[in-house]
Amino acid sequence: MFTGCGTALVTPFRRDFSLDEETLRFLVRRQLSAGIDFLVPCGTTGESPTLSHDEKCRVVEITLEESSGRVPVVAGAGGNHTAEIIASARELESLGADAILSVTPYYNKPTQEGLYQHFRAIAGSVRIPIVLYNVPGRTGVNLEPATVARLAEIENIVALKEASGNISQMSQILQIVPPNFAVLSGDDAITLPLASLGGVGVISVVSNEIPAEMTCLVRDALRRNFIRARATHRKFLPLMEINFVESNPGPVKAAMAMMGLLEPVWRLPLVGPSEHNLARIRTVLESVALTESAHAAIAC
Repeated sequence: MFTGCGTALVTPFRRDFSLDEETLRFLVRRQLSAGIDFLVPCGTTGESPTLSHDEKCRVVEITLEESSGRVPVVAGAGGNHTAEIIASARELESLGADAILSVTPYYNKPTQEGLYQHFRAIAGSVRIPIVLYNVPGRTGVNLEPATVARLAEIENIVALKEASGNISQMSQILQIVPPNFAVLSGDDAITLPLASLGGVGVISVVSNEIPAEMTCLVRDALRRNFIRARATHRKFLPLMEINFVESNPGPVKAAMAMMGLLEPVWRLPLVGPSEHNLARIRTVLESVALTESAHAAIAC
């Protein structure tokens, strides 16, 4: 279920800031047509902190309806209030989500024991698999390798999205978790090096823009076709990097708007990129033929 490329879906909004359900359906269908391996709605890239409870459920429902069992749907349910996350996870399970992605609690700054107990409680509340999400740059807390190894002993904690940016830490995790525990990159630019260490894929931002190409990169890496995987990585590395020139998902949604995929709308406190960075984003898109009129997906 957690091998390959999964897209951390953006959430499209209309000009009045309401949920754009029609565009969301289009984006999910585009992902499926490109051969994506799994879908991840309502994560950070989906602006989950500014979605209401009902909107989160609706985004997951639409993703499930459009995917119709063709790929797994890993729904985001994270935060810093354990009881609320448990309630959310149970509801997402009842909607039909195949798994839950849960980020480490932010602001509270729990200890490693607190993190263990937090995720243990969530896992014990549902039957579906749990994917841990470590992104200390956003949360202020790091899920350390020893804690990941403890959590991997829990039957339905089956994977980790690792976005620490620390290759040494990722290598340590891979050394001590069971072979069937999936370690996924949380950074597009680290997908290829992590695969060489034993990682099995990525939960990707750039696949919002290039789902077919990023899926091919991962598949090539997992097949040990590193020559072709490196070529794809090098071609799209500028896009992976420009997506984080400002806070995600600001740049990726701006790029997608330039590609004609959605309206350039964010909910406060997020705003669109500066004019200077918009120009940089457009330059990168043009360099890899991703303008609205030029893009044609590849097959692998």
